Amino acid sequence: MDPARPVLVVDLFRPALAELLALISGLSEEDWHKPTSCPTWSVKDVALHLLGDDIAVLSGQRDNFRSGVSARNWPELVARLNEVNDLWVRASQRLSPRLLADLLAFTGPQVSAHFESLDPYATGNVVSWAGPDPAPVWLDLAREYTERWHHQQHIRDAVGKPGLKEPRFFAPVLETFVRALPVTYRDATAEEGTVVVVTITGRSGGRWALRRERHAWALYVAASTRPSAEVVIDEETAWRLFTKGFHREQALSQAELIGDKALASRALDAVAIIA
Repeated sequence: MDPARPVLVVDLFRPALAELLALISGLSEEDWHKPTSCPTWSVKDVALHLLGDDIAVLSGQRDNFRSGVSARNWPELVARLNEVNDLWVRASQRLSPRLLADLLAFTGPQVSAHFESLDPYATGNVVSWAGPDPAPVWLDLAREYTERWHHQQHIRDAVGKPGLKEPRFFAPVLETFVRALPVTYRDATAEEGTVVVVTITGRSGGRWALRRERHAWALYVAASTRPSAEVVIDEETAWRLFTKGFHREQALSQAELIGDKALASRALDAVAIIA
């Protein structure tokens, strides 16, 4: 088995932004007020959140202006980020849809330019759901990409527009989300050398293996191996599971568990967002 390879997405920010701008430019007044799968947020609220993401990148990363969100543990981090996100959405309600679209068209290219200026193999920020240590820049950028992809998908779902499900856009999302699996399995007891395979079916899916090594679980691209446990889910279920759009029970009803079912089903606890 080969180690999971870096997920390089820097060339996807501009085309994904173009798709977002084209999408929101065609929304009706009614569309902007439609509810999304994000609790209590409308289509406009999700778009405002995406603008807030851009502002956070430009101010905090590019300009090194630190307003700071500190937390002592995971539940506190989730609570603080939810508080900050909700405050931003409430405070920006006076923005008209037209102005919101104009601002996204203004901030988005600057965010892309900043990301393009970075060395993907340098040490970057912590990606908390993938591990406690500073991550390589490519993983931080992949996280930023999945953030933008899945919120754009929330808008698309709400207004009944086709999603960005072409492998070019979708495969890197899934390949990034599986980086949450070693953290998901960190407390799973198993003998050294035990292998768990996660198979995501569909054009953008893949097959990954977790192997129990001396002190942790390591992620690999699964070859023809005989695992102790395997879970098989489709790509639509997978992205919703990783972003908490599906409850574990919903995902379990659509998953196939092979071998050690308790070990296989632990993959359905994976979360690849701060939530």
